[in-house]
Amino acid sequence: MIRILVLHGPNLNMLGVREEALYGQHTLHDINGLLETWAKKEGVQLEAKQSNSEGDLVTWIQEARGLFDAIVINPAAYTHTSIALRDAVLSAEVPTIEVHLSNIHRREEFRHHSYLAGVALGQISGFGATSYLLGVQAAVDHVQSTQSASS
Repeated sequence: MIRILVLHGPNLNMLGVREEALYGQHTLHDINGLLETWAKKEGVQLEAKQSNSEGDLVTWIQEARGLFDAIVINPAAYTHTSIALRDAVLSAEVPTIEVHLSNIHRREEFRHHSYLAGVALGQISGFGATSYLLGVQAAVDHVQSTQSASS
């Protein structure tokens, strides 16, 4: 069974009450529910975690090595500031997909740069909660193609 770790960064626990015009009305609980429903249907093991702490996210990425086949992460504001998250992704060597609810390239200039983009398999942004679904599907597709190539 494919194992996917979904990580939600800072302030995503406030979804549904903060900047609804930008982030939509879905709560983090709603998004996790959508992902759990999708995972059950697809036969994928999924674990979702959220933290406002950069250190927690770094630790979870490091711990994913050998436990998960892929990571889907919305680093939120840490996208634009965290070399530590970038280094964790590199050292964990777990295929990682970066997702964002909003299109970071249509927002303020400082949000256009992602420290993770250069070490992630890809980046999906601008589709609201669907960004997460696209991210986990892309992760599964990558893992399956990698497993097929090695057999």
